[in-house]
Amino acid sequence: MKTIENTIQNVPEANSPDWMRVVINLSKIRISQLVAVSTMLGYILATGEFSWYIIVPTLGAFLLSCGSAALNQYQEWQHDIKMRRTAARPIPSGEIAPREGLLISLGLITAGALVLLFGTNLAALELGLFNVYWYNGVYTPLKRKSAMAVIPGSLIGAVPPAIGWVSGGGYIFDPQIIAVGLFFFIWQIPHFWLLLINLSDDYKKAGFPTLTEKISENQLARMTFFMTLITIVSCLIIPLTGIGASSGFFTALILASGWLAWDSAKLLSKMHRDVRFIRSRFMAINIYMLLVMICFSLDRLI
Repeated sequence: MKTIENTIQNVPEANSPDWMRVVINLSKIRISQLVAVSTMLGYILATGEFSWYIIVPTLGAFLLSCGSAALNQYQEWQHDIKMRRTAARPIPSGEIAPREGLLISLGLITAGALVLLFGTNLAALELGLFNVYWYNGVYTPLKRKSAMAVIPGSLIGAVPPAIGWVSGGGYIFDPQIIAVGLFFFIWQIPHFWLLLINLSDDYKKAGFPTLTEKISENQLARMTFFMTLITIVSCLIIPLTGIGASSGFFTALILASGWLAWDSAKLLSKMHRDVRFIRSRFMAINIYMLLVMICFSLDRLI
């Protein structure tokens, strides 16, 4: 069996890569942007204001997310090379060597940690580093062994709002941020399962265990619909803690939740391998998240 070192030597190295593009691709920038926005949400909920200082925890969490994503690509490049969706990433495509990807990831993680250390407080730094550990040290190896790894892995999404919250002086065990974190945690499960329905073949090629090996896609669709309803319930619980409890914003949440429930119900009546159909449901649950964050932010700012 080839060692990792021998395998690394077989990866072609590109001449003069576009480093800016490489860093952006390694950082899974769309996911990291969501981390930044949810960190901003946590800060706004804690302080009730949108000040210049919000940039500090947001930047720290964003850099940590970028570094964690890059480290994940270093950890999984031998799997990524087998998947059509990920084969063009910088390391499996040979644009950069694995060791270069590792150095970039460590640099980004260090930069994010320093921003949180000197710009916020120890609680924010500990939460940020915990998220890196959970994503790269727990979730990444676990998903090679279990098709249900997404459930403990979803804890990753609950942490960024907490980083913003404690950076704004909030207490980490306050029921408000716990309720918000629970919503982000649950939301990630149907979000991932919708991806899985379209990408299960790719995951199988890379050797990842998937739920579609144990249940049918129709069953997975029904599970996704059920978890979407749980996501909606977790959202509507948040106003009980005082966030978004005003009549106007709560009505907006009810309307958005009703729309998502109606849209997701289509999974029960029209389940087939239609990429555009699943992508539409995926977009809907993402739009719902955005609407919820806007409602909660405006509730505190206005």
